[in-house]
Amino acid sequence: MSTIKEASIATVIRPVAHADRALWEPLWSGYLAFYEKSVPPQVTEFTWSRLTASGEIKGLLALDQQGAALGVVHFLYHSSTSNLGGNCYLQDLFVIPAARGQRIGRRLIAAVVEEARKKGCKVVYWLTEEFNGTARRLYERVAKRSPFIRYDIDLQA
Repeated sequence: MSTIKEASIATVIRPVAHADRALWEPLWSGYLAFYEKSVPPQVTEFTWSRLTASGEIKGLLALDQQGAALGVVHFLYHSSTSNLGGNCYLQDLFVIPAARGQRIGRRLIAAVVEEARKKGCKVVYWLTEEFNGTARRLYERVAKRSPFIRYDIDLQA
């Protein structure tokens, strides 16, 4: 858990806990709405279970001084064929509109980097949509843009 105070905005970033469902779910819904995605309720339940029960996916919440949720990040670790420490994939990052511009996204990314370092990972990486210019401006300040192009095969089609 880390507390970062900047310009009179105190933010606590800590792991998602089982008791945080009421804090997490509006952030998850906001993330899905931003990307114009919808998932069946069982996917949300499964995601919540993997965050809080199995630990397969890790999650961090950004909270204000009163404990209100400002943002969330989900990430996971996986092996790599190109290094010994493995990689950390930052899968989802969302900050509520009212908290944007307060460096919450940057703080969440930094917290994931800190966790990945503790785990011994060699790379933290993520993807974003081309249209997400605001986030891309942040990402280009905190990371190096990869030359890779992503291809998908939809197995549900």
